[in-house]
Amino acid sequence: MRLGSEFRAFAVTVGEDIDRLREFANLLREVNLGGTAIGTGINTPEGYSTLVIRHLSEVSGVELVPAGDLIEATSDMGAFVTFSGVLKRIAVKLSKICNDLRLLGSGPRAGLGEIKLPAVQAGSSIMPGKVNPTQCEALTMIAAQVMVNDVTIGIGGSNGHFELNVFKPVMIFNFLHSARLIGDGCVSFNDKCAVGIKPINANIKKHLDNSLMLVTSLNTKIGYYKSAEIAQKAHKEGTTLKEMAVKLGYVTAKEFDEWVIPANMVGKI
Repeated sequence: MRLGSEFRAFAVTVGEDIDRLREFANLLREVNLGGTAIGTGINTPEGYSTLVIRHLSEVSGVELVPAGDLIEATSDMGAFVTFSGVLKRIAVKLSKICNDLRLLGSGPRAGLGEIKLPAVQAGSSIMPGKVNPTQCEALTMIAAQVMVNDVTIGIGGSNGHFELNVFKPVMIFNFLHSARLIGDGCVSFNDKCAVGIKPINANIKKHLDNSLMLVTSLNTKIGYYKSAEIAQKAHKEGTTLKEMAVKLGYVTAKEFDEWVIPANMVGKI
């Protein structure tokens, strides 16, 4: 349930980000090539910039267009900074999800063990039978690198001086690096991990039934303080919420079953 809602939220977020990437990609097609030194076009014949860009489009297979203001395009790298920012946002979300997967898959007996991650590698070199969440680890490392690349790109964008920005090489290097990492990393993670994740229903039910926070359902029935007393005493005496609630006389067994329904506590997902 937790994982399903998180993946759905991620899909919506990434869908929005992909729309932004498509929008910003149009800005990346604007180039200042042929503007010579700072975009004035000095010492070039009329139409030179347009001609150069047309030929480059034919050679590269990418439809490039002249920037509306060649001087501004020579000094400003805002499109790359913005595009990189969206890649960083995706990387942050990917890292968060992978960390959750690592925790949910921890075990198989000493951790949460609510999901089973595909065993891609043989396991630990020292602990027989141990299977590491290598695909999650790989994608979180990719996410870290993309975040660091974004810092470099931001610094590069801020270092334009007057009509020229000489940090373009390092910005482009990190920009392409991030794009390739995100693209390749997501495909690999999907094929080698995401599609093979399986829930361990027995552990999920055990943790759910053992949760003291299900007492939240009783707040509107018997009040916060009585609900808190039930949870605290159940924890102290090692009993279930239902047993303690009935023992204290705050609810009957039937009322507890009618009011404490975990499926009704998650809202619409």
